[in-house]
Amino acid sequence: MKLNKTYDLSKRVAMHPDHDEYLNLWSSLYENVNYNHGIVGYFLQKSHEWAESYFQPGKHFEKVLEVGSGTGTHLKYIRHSFEQYHLTDLNPPFLDKIELEESFSVSGKVVISMENATNLSFPDNSFDRVISAHLLEHLYRPHEVIHEWVRVLKPRGTLTLLLPCDPGMLWRFGRYSVVRNKWIKAGIDYDYWMAREHVNPINNLVSFVRYYFPEKTECWMPTRIPSIDINLFYIAHIVV
Repeated sequence: MKLNKTYDLSKRVAMHPDHDEYLNLWSSLYENVNYNHGIVGYFLQKSHEWAESYFQPGKHFEKVLEVGSGTGTHLKYIRHSFEQYHLTDLNPPFLDKIELEESFSVSGKVVISMENATNLSFPDNSFDRVISAHLLEHLYRPHEVIHEWVRVLKPRGTLTLLLPCDPGMLWRFGRYSVVRNKWIKAGIDYDYWMAREHVNPINNLVSFVRYYFPEKTECWMPTRIPSIDINLFYIAHIVV
């Protein structure tokens, strides 16, 4: 049977939502919707706290790079000392909303810059620690991205990965019972953008980590039981 209706591909492409418009709206609401209210905000804040609890306040990393830093939330939870901390993101709408503590602004110890996390401008062996919080699930060809982050680490440097357990059962429950409705009310077509943004499932990312890095510390939160279905976050600290 032949279909009488034909489709103009250019019109279908033109229907794609504007990514820049989405980023501007998402960044303007990100902190308030995600972090500042209710159980979702509690667990997202705890994810950063759990990731940094591994390092005692006496620990020191000379130079630290955070990729995909967004509005700089993770920096608030850093407990170790450092001489220089690079906050980097590819999207200016997020970088523009970073508010540094006065001590960081005065000392110049925190540097804010636009960087593509998949192709960094820094030379090899530049940093003592690289942090990726809630980022790798967004990036295509994550196995290559990980190697780019390793490239800029000094020998015996530390790579920290904080990842959502998406599409685990507990994560999906939280998404569809709470998070999704909040973003839809804010004017975001949540299902569409999550389909475009969360492109790597947690089981695949954990497989990459375990394949490439025999020396690591893994943590599943909040239950600490190694399962993607009963946890919200996977944390790995990798000595490279």
